[in-house]
Amino acid sequence: MNFEIFQQSLTTNTPPANSNVYLQSLWHDAKGDWEHAHTLIQDVPDKSAAWIHAYLHRKEGDVWNANYWYTKAGKRMPGYTLDQEWEELVKAML
Repeated sequence: MNFEIFQQSLTTNTPPANSNVYLQSLWHDAKGDWEHAHTLIQDVPDKSAAWIHAYLHRKEGDVWNANYWYTKAGKRMPGYTLDQEWEELVKAML
């Protein structure tokens, strides 16, 4: 799968078959289901999940919590748009 195929999957009702938990979370986020995206990723104990978790809290507007998770991911909160970060995340998780 590549980014374009993943993006096209947003026109369907379910995430792409065999997509990992990271992509499932990002898919649900893009479909407007922040809660489900957060539920999927919040208990995954690695840096990739922490990065997605940070992005989700940034999107929510909870800057303190977002910064906590960016630190856990070994990253800093980016100075670019949420859409750009979402694309970066998807490409990194593919």
